[in-house]
Amino acid sequence: MSEPNPPGGAAAAGERDVVGLVPMAGHARRLPGLPCSKEILPVGFPDEEPRPACLHLLGYLREAGISRALLVLRRGKWDVPEQLGEGGEDGPRLAYLVVDDTPGVVHTLARALPFVGDSLVALGFPDTLIQPADAFVRLLERQRARGADVVLGLFPTDRPEKTDMVRLDARGRVQGLVVKDPSSRLTHNWCIAIWSSAFTRFLREFVSRPDRVHAEAGSGELYPGHVIRAGLREGLRVEGVRFPNGRFLDVGTPEDLRRATTRGEAGRSGRGGRPPSLP
Repeated sequence: MSEPNPPGGAAAAGERDVVGLVPMAGHARRLPGLPCSKEILPVGFPDEEPRPACLHLLGYLREAGISRALLVLRRGKWDVPEQLGEGGEDGPRLAYLVVDDTPGVVHTLARALPFVGDSLVALGFPDTLIQPADAFVRLLERQRARGADVVLGLFPTDRPEKTDMVRLDARGRVQGLVVKDPSSRLTHNWCIAIWSSAFTRFLREFVSRPDRVHAEAGSGELYPGHVIRAGLREGLRVEGVRFPNGRFLDVGTPEDLRRATTRGEAGRSGRGGRPPSLP
């Protein structure tokens, strides 16, 4: 495993400091035959001009004033740093952590935890487009106003089998989280998150305990939603910010990748998000 300098070249400055964390260690097995890593495929919402997928996420981080990001790569995905370089011109300054194969995204994220220190973490996925583009701004405002351990960005969907559905109370506190259950009647899933050092510590300890991993995920893959749900049960404060007119598009499947590379396809936005005509 190659160990980078901390993003931005300096140690974390504490809870007011924010680092973007971007997992890129997957194999894109649902998208065979790609000419490059899926994170740099030119994509966009049907009413947008396409650009490399991960540049959308880096733009959202920049919108929130986040000046540094750590990209966690699987060994061999060298076209990503070749495309992105050090960043910094139109987005955060970039550092790269190169890892061997991991069991899934949670373990990929766990590999990065020694490098984020006590910073707030802004988690985004490089193959998921969202609107509004200032969603991370809203999440940071909520976290800093109320001190939540985790703040989730929630977007409407009608495809609960593909994602993690979230139940909120009237004050915006998360009361429950359902992981990829087609029977769920909840209306919003989470696509982005801000978390504090308390959740960083919880995640690090959680993945170090195979018994806890098995208790939460059974014999299946461990997803971030499993860990958030476990933290909620153990007393971590998890809140959500709804974007009822927002939209999202995950380009990780052939169907949704076609939507992200087809201009003018009105009325659809990937995993059940709002139609592209909405603001």
